[in-house]
Amino acid sequence: MWGAYFLNYCDRQAIFAMFPALKANLALSDTQLGLTGSLFLWVYGIGCPIAGQLADRFSKRLLVVLSLSVWSIVTFATGLVGTAFALLALRALMGISEALYMPAAISLTANAHAPEKRSRAIALLTTAQIFGTVGGAWFGGWMAQQGRWREAFYALGVAGLFYAVPFFLFLRRVDENTQVETKPAGAKLAIASLVRVPTYVLLCVVFPMFLFGLWLIYSWLPNFLHEKFNLDLAGAAFTATAYLQGATLVGMLSGGYLADWLYAITRSSRFWLLVATLVLCAPCLHVLGNSATLTVTCVGAAGFGLFSGFLMGNIFPAAFEVVPADTRASAVGVLNFCGSLLSGLAPLVGGLWKRTVGMERLLTLTAFVYLGGALLLILGIRYLFPPDYARVH
Repeated sequence: MWGAYFLNYCDRQAIFAMFPALKANLALSDTQLGLTGSLFLWVYGIGCPIAGQLADRFSKRLLVVLSLSVWSIVTFATGLVGTAFALLALRALMGISEALYMPAAISLTANAHAPEKRSRAIALLTTAQIFGTVGGAWFGGWMAQQGRWREAFYALGVAGLFYAVPFFLFLRRVDENTQVETKPAGAKLAIASLVRVPTYVLLCVVFPMFLFGLWLIYSWLPNFLHEKFNLDLAGAAFTATAYLQGATLVGMLSGGYLADWLYAITRSSRFWLLVATLVLCAPCLHVLGNSATLTVTCVGAAGFGLFSGFLMGNIFPAAFEVVPADTRASAVGVLNFCGSLLSGLAPLVGGLWKRTVGMERLLTLTAFVYLGGALLLILGIRYLFPPDYARVH
């Protein structure tokens, strides 16, 4: 599962390190560059609830293999584009194909582990995001610097198609439903059950707040460092991802183990880790955007990465505490949908406002949004979580 997730993020992230090369070779504007991220996220978000509903009713194993195969073909085809329209169309197709993967993959992994081990299992799986983001950004930036950005897409697409064969053979032996301790809802449409869970609805409000800041950094930090500190493309791509993603890796793993350890003390442990993420990431966002030196900027990126890892490894296990057993894939899909609605604006807003509002001020404003989200979660833990947890268990 980790290997497929790694390729998922390599394929989606490589393009952000190629922005200067794409701008020069395809005559793209900053707005069009921003749309490569926004369009992907919007289509991906719309597809996720549908993919979750499919995964809850049909084979999760088949969906993850199908998703890997289709997004690999789309990645290969991206290397053939000659116009902005073709590039944006393929990014939309990438969103559809990758949407099939995550709901099924997360629910499969959760079902394979008991609640007291679930956060670390999901955290270990989602470390593939880190390696995929770093690897994809570095590879994309390095290939673009060599004038071979098309070949980068060809190579990534072929790698995914080759991986699909052993991946399919392995998953044929996997049981899809084992560790499911919550009651099933029995509803034909999973979202009808999910909207009746106030704690889950709150997660659907707070998660997009976090993802807006995350995707603002993911999509524009390499270009921000390239322009502000005069780094070359490969250097900017590596610096933008190594400190951020290296620290996120530590945050994911430590946050997963910490949440599982605290689970024996309080069943809301995963929710408190989400609060910690938002409170501690807020000052890091301000430092990241407003520091005058590259060193301090890297410290801000590392701090944001470390604390964001607490949320990324716990958001879905937290949701599984309060949703019915037969809606887990849909719960992941709807969360991703809500997250993509707002976070899909981040690459576009970055492109539209970086010359007017400025990336520095935009990151500071996002920090205040994070603090508001933390307050909402604290109120939710106090008033919403206890009855929702009792009801579903």
